[in-house]
Amino acid sequence: MTITAIDTIRPLFVTGLRNAHALENEALSIMNRQIERLENYPDMLARLREHRQETEIQQERLERILEQLGEDHSSFKDAAASVMGSMAALGHAVAGDEVLKNTFADVAFESYEIASYTSLITMAKAGGFNAAVPLLEETLREEMAMAAWLGENVPNVTERYIALEDSGGRGKR
Repeated sequence: MTITAIDTIRPLFVTGLRNAHALENEALSIMNRQIERLENYPDMLARLREHRQETEIQQERLERILEQLGEDHSSFKDAAASVMGSMAALGHAVAGDEVLKNTFADVAFESYEIASYTSLITMAKAGGFNAAVPLLEETLREEMAMAAWLGENVPNVTERYIALEDSGGRGKR
């Protein structure tokens, strides 16, 4: 690889890592709000709690990669993403079908994360940042597992929502 290509890839990779760290910060804000409000969906609550722990570890992985590159995450991006996550979660809180809207949004968010980590892995390989690849691949597997779980559970959440609504209008959360 030429020096020019490396000079191009490194800043792109660092920016992508910082963006991913902020994205995980946003994910934590969203999950924390959802966890606070879930009352009638124990399977979803348990899986969100588990994924929250995974997300915290994912942030640590990103910090480790950035540190290896002599860089740091962006506190500004993290703060902005956290606010955006809180606002997104609050937007669904007023909806009568909050749990459904959250589930749909979570599926979309996981897809976004999958694309982000796939891109970061591509950049890491292209830039020769080989130590980052296994860490990013581990996170990608976790995001893919969460996306699969959410996708598989849309029918279960929907059925539970219908049943709770039918028995007194408690399906919202």
